Amino acid sequence: MVNRPFENPEDLQDERVIKAIASADRRQILDLLREEPRTTGSLCNELPWLNRCTVMQHLGVLEKAELVISKKEGRQRWNYLDVSPIQRFHERWIQAYAEPSASMLSRLKRDLEARD
Repeated sequence: MVNRPFENPEDLQDERVIKAIASADRRQILDLLREEPRTTGSLCNELPWLNRCTVMQHLGVLEKAELVISKKEGRQRWNYLDVSPIQRFHERWIQAYAEPSASMLSRLKRDLEARD
């Protein structure tokens, strides 16, 4: 199988973000990191159905998508949330497609109110 070439590096980044948030476990990790930075051990404690190796694999996918930044301090690895890839994805895809719908709903509301 040949990988699809991406002309724009942002397209590849979007693919990584989509893949990263496709997993419920990874979304839960993001939710935990939204509350505060956490060590990998702390994340493992919060996700007892996952073993440490699986948590590390999920963190690797999140790091590749640039959603998590890891810093090693002594024997601990601290994980920090970086929301900028999600914000950029929202601006590019969600907001761009939501605005026409919101405008249409506003016009519909005005038209219906004008009939009364």
